[in-house]
Amino acid sequence: MINTYQSQILKMYENIRENEEKALKNRKEEVYNKIPKINSIEKEIARLSIHLSINILNHIENRDEYLKDLKEKITDLRIQKTELLVSSGYPIDYLDMHYRCNKCSDTGFIGNKKCSCYKRYLIKLHYRNSDLETSFKENNFDNFNINLYGTKKTDSEIKSPRKNMEEISSSVRSYLKNFSQEGINLLFYGSSGTGKTFLSHCIAKWLIDRGYFVVYRTAKELIENLRDARFNENKALEDLILNCDLLIIDDLGTEQITDFSKSELFNLINWKLLKSKKMLISTNLSLEQLSKHYSERITSRLFGNFELYKFYGDDIRVKNNLNKIR
Repeated sequence: MINTYQSQILKMYENIRENEEKALKNRKEEVYNKIPKINSIEKEIARLSIHLSINILNHIENRDEYLKDLKEKITDLRIQKTELLVSSGYPIDYLDMHYRCNKCSDTGFIGNKKCSCYKRYLIKLHYRNSDLETSFKENNFDNFNINLYGTKKTDSEIKSPRKNMEEISSSVRSYLKNFSQEGINLLFYGSSGTGKTFLSHCIAKWLIDRGYFVVYRTAKELIENLRDARFNENKALEDLILNCDLLIIDDLGTEQITDFSKSELFNLINWKLLKSKKMLISTNLSLEQLSKHYSERITSRLFGNFELYKFYGDDIRVKNNLNKIR
């Protein structure tokens, strides 16, 4: 799927240009029928422009003066055309191409570099072909309900689940506000059903809506992707994982833990830390369990280079479903 994104995006640009060319042709026909003089002016501008191009390198008598005169005539004709358009109630750019992106003229490239609009189309395609588009309809900050978290403290925690979640939510909103300036990584850990995946989805949607490229993978999917990138030389997939604005790894610990998975996970985390590429990792494992499951090379980076947020309390999924039934 990923390998076809570029051809799909280029086709989108082609369709945009074709539609605008048709729209421009229709606008010209409309104006020429209403103001025939504009058609004559444009033909004369085209004729003089050809003369200008031909003679700009020719050695003719009084060349500079001749070229200056041609340019002045072209300018005068353009002014006449504009005055006729405006006096007839048309916008000044009515007979120009209307690009959605003026930086790349709807080609997707500025020179040999991808335009910023290319990234926006890539994001749309990526998430149109993922399960997250459906998840985001429910899992977003508009549906975040702090009242699902209990107010009673337990003997094992110094704060109530609600107070803890209020602080996590506040930190996350600050993280998002400063996302482009700070190289912070997040580790969500704690028991199942306490909001880790929900909040990860909220973060992903918030960033995607603002034009950031977020790649969301379960730990199992990530290992499969890394295997594909390694053994099938899937460079497009590897680039997607390595160079996205935020990589979210959900349910760390549910993947099959092998020497290969641990090695690839370490290499990925280490590379992204060295390149200051942001990550968010969530897991149902405790910090002690993470230390047992993974090598010290991995856990030292998780515990030392990520901000740690512990989630606890009742199962929010169960509470939410019960509220819907009532």
